[in-house]
Amino acid sequence: MLISNAYAQAAAGASPQGFFEQFWIFPLMIAVMYFMIIRPQQKKAKDLQKTLSALQKGDEILTQGGLAGRISKVGENYITVSVSEGKDGPIDVVIQKSAVGTLLPKGTLKTL
Repeated sequence: MLISNAYAQAAAGASPQGFFEQFWIFPLMIAVMYFMIIRPQQKKAKDLQKTLSALQKGDEILTQGGLAGRISKVGENYITVSVSEGKDGPIDVVIQKSAVGTLLPKGTLKTL
């Protein structure tokens, strides 16, 4: 009642080609996402897989759950990790290889 109706005016010189002229931004955004997100993640996964396949007895590791220890036995999918020395011998834990988070430098466990 108190507000008057607003009528849209067609923009002078506007053409349907405007969408296609600006369409180049979508492939650009996809390329940026690939190089900033997907590619680094794939590289990190490949490096982790390479590290897991190279695990051997005596390596010191840190699991994703925060457990630190020395590998005492390596199997196909599982490894045995010595986490501490008990009075009856070492305390061993069997974990999946995929649970390994980081391969620690030699001698790290002595400093913990």
